[in-house]
Amino acid sequence: MRYDLVIFDNDGVLVDSEPISNRLLAAYLTELGHPTSYEDSIRDYMGSAMHRIHDLVQERTGQRLPADFDDTFHRRVFAAFEAELEPVEGAVDVLAKLAADGVPYCVASSGSHERIRVGHHKTGLDRFFDDARIFSSQDVGKGKPAPDLFLHAARRMGVAPERCAVVEDSPLGVRAAVAAGMDVYGFTAMTPGDRLVGATRLFSELADLPDLLV
Repeated sequence: MRYDLVIFDNDGVLVDSEPISNRLLAAYLTELGHPTSYEDSIRDYMGSAMHRIHDLVQERTGQRLPADFDDTFHRRVFAAFEAELEPVEGAVDVLAKLAADGVPYCVASSGSHERIRVGHHKTGLDRFFDDARIFSSQDVGKGKPAPDLFLHAARRMGVAPERCAVVEDSPLGVRAAVAAGMDVYGFTAMTPGDRLVGATRLFSELADLPDLLV
């Protein structure tokens, strides 16, 4: 293994949550008078922390989202997770192999700690992640594409940035990893490779990841 730490994005990489959350986000924004398609949501918000949604809507419309926007959205998302959420194909096997081989890994997500935990519990991935392996944009206050979250995760795990490999599926996440000085493996299951500009390597099947990291 050429890296001392593998940092996973969560949504779309470990749990298959992006179709669910972007469908609900598009519907909620439309309901509030900001017409948004599923494709718009994927393009503009995939991989974003919540504050970026607020910032973009205000920038484009001059209007603020309701004060209870985050709470209402998360309630809808968590209810849908309970009914629909599954792990990304290959995630369980990849995490099990890293654990068996003694390779340090963690998750660094734009989502809240609650969202990460709800998703991991529903999909059974919680057995791979104790609290010391979970990092959220809540921890740093500035989400992707800023490098803060990845640098925070590396620092807490005791690994230099240049010894980290990041696994990401969003343009924002790839930009954040590059800005952090880390190699980034762009997962193209949902995002065309030409949108993951700056990725060290592109791949489409999670099961292939361990061999790419050697």
